[in-house]
Amino acid sequence: MTISLETRIPPPIVMIMTALAMWALSRVIPAVQAPDAVRYGAAAVLLVFGGSVGGLAFSAFRRVGTTINPVDIDTASSLVTTGIYAFTRNPMYVALTTLLVTLAILLSGPWLLVGPLFFALYTTRFQIVPEERAMQAKFGRAYGDYQARVRRWL
Repeated sequence: MTISLETRIPPPIVMIMTALAMWALSRVIPAVQAPDAVRYGAAAVLLVFGGSVGGLAFSAFRRVGTTINPVDIDTASSLVTTGIYAFTRNPMYVALTTLLVTLAILLSGPWLLVGPLFFALYTTRFQIVPEERAMQAKFGRAYGDYQARVRRWL
């Protein structure tokens, strides 16, 4: 018997676990010195970007009354293709990845960017690909046309 990780661990939990691993690594790997103004400025820009993307994504789902539950993807009731979803098919995951990049900058660890990379790869394989299969099954050609028009990430 094999147990698949597909849609088992909600992406926000994976993001938190990744952030904790990044923080732990930052305690044992020396930081790269960068002026605080540069670090905090870059982090602020990314935080605003990630927060805006995530907020727009949540409000688009709320507007049409569909679920944001990443574990029970079959309960999606609407295909959202407008607003932020006209630029990326996965703005919530873009937002979470951006928060991890922000953390790497705040911790002054360029090598910590492996955290957001891990998150993006893991989320693509174990969350996005299964979501795409479910959306294709549920919305058919409309979803296929959307996939052809809009990139998975950015």
